[in-house]
Amino acid sequence: METESYTNGGVAKEIGVANTQTIRWNDFVLRFLAFVVTLVAAIVLGVGKQNELVPVQLVPTLPPINVPASAKWSHMSAFVYFVIVNAIACAYAVISLVISLANRGKAKGLSITIILMDLIMMALLYSSVGASAAVGLIGYKGNTHVRWNKVCDVFGKFCRQAVAAIAISLVGSILFLLLVLFAMLNLHKNRCH
Repeated sequence: METESYTNGGVAKEIGVANTQTIRWNDFVLRFLAFVVTLVAAIVLGVGKQNELVPVQLVPTLPPINVPASAKWSHMSAFVYFVIVNAIACAYAVISLVISLANRGKAKGLSITIILMDLIMMALLYSSVGASAAVGLIGYKGNTHVRWNKVCDVFGKFCRQAVAAIAISLVGSILFLLLVLFAMLNLHKNRCH
């Protein structure tokens, strides 16, 4: 709390003034960055598509047949979950940014709700990153025990887009984690004073 001095009829008075900064800039910047990062992650994977001719050998004595195949985000449920979660987190980041700007710390109940929603967004983003990374790792290395072949050697461009989207979304998860940590520190600081 800051103090402000003024004189009234020759008598000096000092009064306490609440913090004149109406918005926490770290909150604004982190929410804006979370919006941008989750939007980019959803777009990068959402537009990812690659078509290739894949040789398939039906009988060992015959030559392989080239079959057209495509890799697209909608072909794997983990990638669908990833795109949907990033779209939800992106929309939430915009809504919470507007609410934070309008609220400016006036309604404490709303602040707690935003903190809880930040925590939920963080958990959703981490779960989508984990699911997509697991599927991506299987695509990269394959699984010889169940005879799943590598696909990233055929669909290299799509795999690179998926890796980029996962890394970008991980940054978004970290931004929501920072929002939660800063909010907790702010609550702790307010309770101590």
